[in-house]
Amino acid sequence: MPHFIIDCSENVLSLEREEAILRAVHKTADATGLFKSSDIKVRIRAFKKYAVGNTKKNFIHVFGNIMEGRSTEAKASLSKAIVSKLKSMFPEIPVISINIREFEKATYFNRDML
Repeated sequence: MPHFIIDCSENVLSLEREEAILRAVHKTADATGLFKSSDIKVRIRAFKKYAVGNTKKNFIHVFGNIMEGRSTEAKASLSKAIVSKLKSMFPEIPVISINIREFEKATYFNRDML
């Protein structure tokens, strides 16, 4: 944990290699000091069919799923850092955004907890 799922228009992957995007988001999240580096998971999904405000503008949106317990300021700083990094990589992409969702500790479970 955490998980960062990057949704983007398919054209984004013609501007930068998938591995470079994944690495950039991982490195940026790691640099915040909020997570153990080996726990950070990043995935990307590119969409051929989409609409952004009834247009076909390129977009990047990151869904950040983290364990509860971080301050609002820490989550806001994480969001700003990731959007800033992506904006520097893709200055021509008009829509770059992120939202942070929290897992509830009491209900989260994985196989290592068995």
